[in-house]
Amino acid sequence: MRIVFVYPNYHSGGAEIAGNWPPAWVAYLAGSLKAAGFTDIHFINAMTHHIGPEALRAKLAALQPDIVGTTAITPAIYEAEEVLKIASDVVPGALRVLGGIHATFMFRQVLEEAPWVDVIVRGEGEEIMTALAQAVHEGRYLADRRKIKGLAFRDGEEIVATQAASTVKNLDAIDPDWSLLDWDSYIYVPLGVKVAIPNMARGCPFTCSFCSQWKFWRDYRVRDPKKVVDEIERLVNDHGVGFFILADEEPTINKKKFVEFCQELIDRGLPDRIKWGIKTRVTDIWRDRDLLKFYRKAGLVHVSLGTEAAAQLKLDLFNKETTVAQNKEAIRLLREADIFTEAQFIVGLDNETAETLEETYRMAWDWQPDLANWSMYTPWPFTPLFQEMRDKVEVFDFSKYNFVTPIMKPEALSRGELLDGVMKNYRRFYMKKALFHYPWRGTGFRRRYLLGCLKAFLKTGMGRTFYDLGKAGYWGPQTKNSVDFHFDETRKNAPAQMADWEAAADRAARAAERREAVRAQGKERAKERALAGLPDTVPDLAPMACGGGKGQME
Repeated sequence: MRIVFVYPNYHSGGAEIAGNWPPAWVAYLAGSLKAAGFTDIHFINAMTHHIGPEALRAKLAALQPDIVGTTAITPAIYEAEEVLKIASDVVPGALRVLGGIHATFMFRQVLEEAPWVDVIVRGEGEEIMTALAQAVHEGRYLADRRKIKGLAFRDGEEIVATQAASTVKNLDAIDPDWSLLDWDSYIYVPLGVKVAIPNMARGCPFTCSFCSQWKFWRDYRVRDPKKVVDEIERLVNDHGVGFFILADEEPTINKKKFVEFCQELIDRGLPDRIKWGIKTRVTDIWRDRDLLKFYRKAGLVHVSLGTEAAAQLKLDLFNKETTVAQNKEAIRLLREADIFTEAQFIVGLDNETAETLEETYRMAWDWQPDLANWSMYTPWPFTPLFQEMRDKVEVFDFSKYNFVTPIMKPEALSRGELLDGVMKNYRRFYMKKALFHYPWRGTGFRRRYLLGCLKAFLKTGMGRTFYDLGKAGYWGPQTKNSVDFHFDETRKNAPAQMADWEAAADRAARAAERREAVRAQGKERAKERALAGLPDTVPDLAPMACGGGKGQME
């Protein structure tokens, strides 16, 4: 049985600034499928190779697959749907499968707007995709599809969602197949070396209101650090990879495992052959301040910090559980350890003003990270913050939900003025860095890396791909009132998806009411005990652990 995976041909002016990124999902899915006996697997990277509809038609016609699978984050969803539309024309007998975070939470929307999508894989794909492939191979897919966990599909006019599958418990059993990728295509521009994005952990215990990763991965799990280093060593030896970024939301959460990972890299001499980066929280940097030089010795050279906002009010709105002072201190500590810092700011909420944009610039320059990014707030439709703000969301063209297009319109600014304010921040920050910092700060690797980052920015800036400026028609402050983001205003939320959201919101509201009622009841009982002269807890009735003890296990 032949399986073909396709990466949709979607581009935005954000993540591609630093180069082409290898799609890790293909390697991890293929590894699990091959372990189950499915070895005839092919991959078409339409994004990296800019493969258009006609070329994709020809490739699918030549391969004649039994299953065509693709994936999509929110902005790529229409391109992913188009991939399967082409498959329905060219190989109508193939099962058309869609996965990824958008389809997982928006399956009703997708199945209404793209009825040619046969089935959606909801959640982590390795185990679900393997079960699905086995059902297809054995000719029992239609008969058994309601029994396979983690699917969504249409059955006549009914949209069916089967029971959610559990998360992958044994991550160490996954052996990704990186050989499917054309490694010469994935270059990290700042260093001019091949780049990979391996996975050490999945999930996140934090619940930032603008993020959906904690909802998708659900529980937090960490792989055996030695297994991860085995994978990285193979990437270096077999594919010549010279830089990697851990795909984890926050790989430093489990300090013990992260230290073991770094020590394993050192013990194998890998820091001399490969450098790497992570994204993490400022609180972890403060916690590990005495270990930062050890991390640098292990090859860690780039840390992207989710500082998110220069104003504490916004940090609280985002549920970041961090402070402005912590952000500044984390950057200082990393700088002292000779680790490059990248500060991430989220801008473009409804209360954004010219003054708040200026504040983020001043804060970024005061903090002195090596790099700074201003990302447009993107209201992922399956996040808590979207539920709170959706009455203010006017754009439902998900292809623009890419962190570089102003989806929200601030009350005090037009979208063009917001874009212009962000570009002003970029111009000032990087011009001053280019003139007074990058060429003169440090020697050797530090200078080469920083000038490489500047080269990446200049390359996309000259090509007008940075922040999709060419598509929007932005050429400077003089064009801020004439930019056109080309929103497809015909795009609306499907009625079934809206109903699902309403039901979820009702459930959340009822749960909140129940929690509040329990708290109120507890307070009332405490008052009654106090009036009666009783202690807050009666010793004989205090909660006990299993076995009758009162202590928590180590």
